[in-house]
Amino acid sequence: MDRHWLKSYPEGVPHDVNPEQYRSVGELLEESFRKNAQRRFSVCMDSWMTYAQLDERSAAIGAWLQAQGLEPGARVAIMLPNLPQFPVTMAGVLRAGYTCVNVNPLYTARELEHQLRDSGAEAIVILENFAHTLEKVIDRVPVKRVVLASIGDLLDFWQAHWTTFAVRHLAKMVPSFRLPMDSGRTVTSFRAALSEGAGMSLRPAAQNLDSIAFLQYTGGTTGLSKGAVLTHRNIVAAILQAQAWFNPALRRVGEPSASNTIMALPLYHIFALILCLLALRSGAQVTLIPNPRDIGKFVEVLKRRPFHMLPGVNTLFNALMLNPQFRSIDFSHLVVSQAGGMAASEGTARQWQQLTGCAMVEGWGMSETCAIGTNNPVDATSFSGTIGLPLPGIDIAIKDEDGRSLPQGESGEICIRGPNVMTGYYKQPEETARAFTADGFMRTGDVGVMDAEGFTRIIDRKKDMILVSGFNVFPNELENVISLCPGVVECAAIGIPDAVQGEAIKVFVVKNDPLLTEDDVSRYCRENLTGYKIPKHIEFREELPKSNVGKILRRELRAAR
Repeated sequence: MDRHWLKSYPEGVPHDVNPEQYRSVGELLEESFRKNAQRRFSVCMDSWMTYAQLDERSAAIGAWLQAQGLEPGARVAIMLPNLPQFPVTMAGVLRAGYTCVNVNPLYTARELEHQLRDSGAEAIVILENFAHTLEKVIDRVPVKRVVLASIGDLLDFWQAHWTTFAVRHLAKMVPSFRLPMDSGRTVTSFRAALSEGAGMSLRPAAQNLDSIAFLQYTGGTTGLSKGAVLTHRNIVAAILQAQAWFNPALRRVGEPSASNTIMALPLYHIFALILCLLALRSGAQVTLIPNPRDIGKFVEVLKRRPFHMLPGVNTLFNALMLNPQFRSIDFSHLVVSQAGGMAASEGTARQWQQLTGCAMVEGWGMSETCAIGTNNPVDATSFSGTIGLPLPGIDIAIKDEDGRSLPQGESGEICIRGPNVMTGYYKQPEETARAFTADGFMRTGDVGVMDAEGFTRIIDRKKDMILVSGFNVFPNELENVISLCPGVVECAAIGIPDAVQGEAIKVFVVKNDPLLTEDDVSRYCRENLTGYKIPKHIEFREELPKSNVGKILRRELRAAR
């Protein structure tokens, strides 16, 4: 197809990438470990980890997992926040020849059970703070090996002891739990697994670019999340695409390896995950922020050392700018302010540039595309309001409902094709078939228009999806859960504009119990849904608008809200 957007590429950005230069993500990582052994990789709570330490520790975790008898390709769940244990575990799993299943640590028992059962995860590495959730489902999922991490496992000696003690006994952030060790199940501490694995040899993994690297779960239109199958080829391509696009900006700090990226977005989210892998290939540094909700402490971390790349969602940029101390930070080293995950507002972008001197660049991607799709040029001097240009090796087509490409300037569904695009949804052939057009483009459900320069503007989003602080929330899932609340006859969920979250969830409920209150429904949601999925507004109605065949008409609820 005619890639007319290439004429708008910044100087030095290649038109394509070649993932074939690596056999796997593991080989890419090992190359980086050899080249950058003496460099620092991450800092977390003022404790540093070098590339050599990441190499040794990930090899130990990988060897330990192999010693548990897991077959090649076995799924290993990772339920960790932004701590050094995350990259250590992720690299260990990939190097050992297994598949990573990233899990949101804030999942409820219902959500965790579905993901572990659907993926078939046989092992999980989990922070002890969330083990009480695993306890509720452990007898109903295939997990046989549990590795239990604590906050301080990889921090400096004294800080490790103090932090773990404070979290457990002062802040009381580790609810009591008991993980039964029957049916052949074992529970091992992260430190013990590291120690045991250090005395073992990591066997070479028999994997290739077509092997599955990640099962990245995303919202499901049927009410259950789906696992996007991301191969080693997909991940390698995404790393190379991101590197090609961001290097022109990162070279302004000298070499990309000299850059420091702030990792405040959760690493289990595909956006942050790919940027972490980009830093790994570049030999660069990352600053891990375990709890970005504590804006005060986050700002204090930003003050401690120069940083060059700050990825975030619109709500995070707003929260930072509301902190009075944020204005006292030295922004002279910041070269990339990358917005993604949700639409960036022009007001936020304008204020950000005024405050930091760095223009906000917006990008677009999905879990199914390894977060890579389009991005504005990193040498932009102002906010464009578009989602930018297709990255190297990517084709974007605007298509009609029948999959026919539309003439330039007409609006239609944004469809994407490239080496970073998933191979399909795990164990869901029908969903996979629906996701792709006959000519191999993946349907995104987003409606947009591309201009003559190749820049795409989104004019509407997925018809029913709600975007809360950068997280996709699908109404069917909410409605399936809330419909089980005693006293609820039927319900419908929509998104409404929210100044803080981008969108907030509003649920309309028809009840048959006159004593049922908004608080009752809200309490039920808190027990069964992750925090960002909990409705902010609940409204009782006598009936809901429906089509002739009985389908609830959410569009009428949106229009009448």
